[in-house]
Amino acid sequence: MASYIAVDVGGTNIRAARYTPDGQLLARAHYDTPTHSGAAMERIIAAITDVMPDPREVRAIGIGAPGPLDPKTGIVLRAPNLPGWEDFPLRETMEKRFGLPTTIGNDANMAAMGEWKFGAGRGHDDVLYLTISTGIGGGVISGGRLVVGARGLATELGHVTVAPDGPVCGCGQRGHLEALASGPAIGLTARIRLHGGAESKITEMVGGEIDSVTAKHVGMAALAGDEFAIGLLNEAGTYIGRAIADFLHMFNPSIVILGGGVAINVGDPLFRPARKAMQQRWMGSVYDCAIVPAQLGDDVGLLGTLALAMETYP
Repeated sequence: MASYIAVDVGGTNIRAARYTPDGQLLARAHYDTPTHSGAAMERIIAAITDVMPDPREVRAIGIGAPGPLDPKTGIVLRAPNLPGWEDFPLRETMEKRFGLPTTIGNDANMAAMGEWKFGAGRGHDDVLYLTISTGIGGGVISGGRLVVGARGLATELGHVTVAPDGPVCGCGQRGHLEALASGPAIGLTARIRLHGGAESKITEMVGGEIDSVTAKHVGMAALAGDEFAIGLLNEAGTYIGRAIADFLHMFNPSIVILGGGVAINVGDPLFRPARKAMQQRWMGSVYDCAIVPAQLGDDVGLLGTLALAMETYP
């Protein structure tokens, strides 16, 4: 039986799985992502080997990886959480090791592919996917094709400017969406304001250890009705909604999918202000479309790389 191997390389976990062409899971493997140079490749190979049957039964391997990468050349340009991965020929390395055709894609783009083919975006040819998590990333399906750009660097949706005088983003630029509405950004804002004397159930939740506050605490407090936490998520959701309005004008999707730990775990306290801000900023209701939560959870990257491998090597 023909099958495909999908690999999701993250800053924390390396996952591999083997699937049938209709997405049925056949085998799965998981390793922690190492922090020392060179070891990540060893664990990727180990994970693939764990799920590999007779190689003649595998049509192709798909790999989703972080950082800027060029899917056409198969080179990872830079992966900050993977030491040594700079101008790294990932596709060539894998094809030499396993003798199988291999595709690679940016992890956020792979998540967009996964939700499009197997999740909330099924039945749509124009999809906007935005992940709200440790960072903010995204992917766009336009006319039934993934938008990648000249070097595979398109749709860095977390790096649009929503507040020109805002905080400095991890990329070095100021006022990007990621710097204002990602999980770490929400946690940082909470800590600053709590240290400044703001009152919230969050302080009790962390036993007074304000420096330990994260977006998870903010989300839990908001769902429990804490006004301070609700206000923080309202601010973050407003920035997200403003950005989505711009994305609607750029890509005209028929559905917007929000994924990532922050979006999925928080839900309505983030979705409501995002919808409101989107409607305030769009050029008209002709752009209206549903904003829905992602469906695939932690498997979104695996299923996205499966979709890419199947599309490239049907």
